[in-house]
Amino acid sequence: MAIGVFVVDDEELLRRGVSAVLEPEGDMELVGEAARAVDALARIQATRPDVVLLDTRLPDGDGVTLCREIRAEPRPAACLMLTSSNDDPALLYALEAGAAGYVLKSVHGTELVDAVRKIAAGASLLDASGPNGLVERMRSEAAKADPLKDLGATDREIVHLIGEGLTNRQVGDRLGLSERTIKNHVSHVLTVLRMERRTQIAVLAASLKAAGAH
Repeated sequence: MAIGVFVVDDEELLRRGVSAVLEPEGDMELVGEAARAVDALARIQATRPDVVLLDTRLPDGDGVTLCREIRAEPRPAACLMLTSSNDDPALLYALEAGAAGYVLKSVHGTELVDAVRKIAAGASLLDASGPNGLVERMRSEAAKADPLKDLGATDREIVHLIGEGLTNRQVGDRLGLSERTIKNHVSHVLTVLRMERRTQIAVLAASLKAAGAH
């Protein structure tokens, strides 16, 4: 089946450009588009795309909030953020909201196609931000303080295992605990870290791992 792509950007030329890039690809289909956040979610729910290309800044809202809403859906699409600069501070918040990565609006068509294929397959573009880019800033943010300082040893271990991509059941198997117990720990971690979703824990764990490898 073709990869369904939905574009949310207020620039008509950009939307047309994306369409022109995807049209020749036999494994991709542009299933919809929106210029404003207020129109996007309902259309995305109706078309059920695999990937949403999403501007970080929209005339009636922000892409981060929309990304969070998309990722909260029962069958969430993967979100690939569109930005004019890799110094855009909204990118860090977008990753916390569940975005799989980002591309610059100046990206070549072949690179955009490759990025869409990768995140449609479940990959992350976190490592593709380049030196001194997003990963570097995540390292810097993580190095400022220990965000896990208020968590016990088991909770800290669970955070790191979630960062490895393990499900609650797999985490429980690794630690010798029931899935229900792991769910309770995850709920506690979310409360302590003032987060809303498990994906935010995964992003934090990735930033901590990156900081440790720096």
